[in-house]
Amino acid sequence: MSNSPFPGMDPYLERFWRDVHHRMVTYACDQIQPRLAPELRARMEERVFVTGDEGLIGHRVPDLYVVEYPPRGSAGGTALAVEERVDELVEPFTVPLPEVQLTETYIEIIDAGSGNRVVTVIEFLSPTNKLPGDGRREYLRKRAECHQARVPLVEIDLTRQGPRHEVLPLRSIPARHDATYLVCVQRYHPQHRLEYYPVPLASRLPAIRIPLRPQDRDVLLRLQGLVDQAYENGRYDDLDYTEPLSPPLEADESAWFQQRLQSFGKHEITPPQ
Repeated sequence: MSNSPFPGMDPYLERFWRDVHHRMVTYACDQIQPRLAPELRARMEERVFVTGDEGLIGHRVPDLYVVEYPPRGSAGGTALAVEERVDELVEPFTVPLPEVQLTETYIEIIDAGSGNRVVTVIEFLSPTNKLPGDGRREYLRKRAECHQARVPLVEIDLTRQGPRHEVLPLRSIPARHDATYLVCVQRYHPQHRLEYYPVPLASRLPAIRIPLRPQDRDVLLRLQGLVDQAYENGRYDDLDYTEPLSPPLEADESAWFQQRLQSFGKHEITPPQ
């Protein structure tokens, strides 16, 4: 098994967040499913939104690849001489670059015995949920729907990009409990309350309680196992730990971060110029 040098969330996984996100949603469904009452189901759903440059994080997914091949008539050496034909230069017409359609996967726990009523929603936040743009607007709309229907909402933020205070209800969190990563659970029974799991960079990820129907006991979701499985199955043991992180770490985290990499035989990060 290939292990990350970090005990909890590996911040370098955020570079490949779309893959890691899909993996963790899938693994979370698989972990929860056997622990649910017979009439409950954990299902993966998709949210679709259109976004422009301001809401895009990471890599674009191209519709067309340009690939270089050896010239015809060449076995890898010098190309055969051919007569060139010079055509008149024609200026192209231009059109605006179309916006990109993205999908985000989340989990709904439904009650098959009551017409597939949604019991709980579990979200792994992406940077597109926290940064300005259609991704955040669509996420906030979904969040408002859960609140209006009094559906418990579990929000798991394991990314460092984007201001989470624009999305999560953080007013009641004392400053001393602020952390690199955060889980917020909004439940409505036995009373309406918010539960927070702050997770420092140096800590392992917790097992969190997932609320269901009033008559059900909570089920545990073990977050550390999801990250470990995504790291191993995604073969992320080739991550380049010499690259600087974006955004940069806070000063109190940076020293621990460097020591941790060195203790695992990783090269020290080159500070950004």
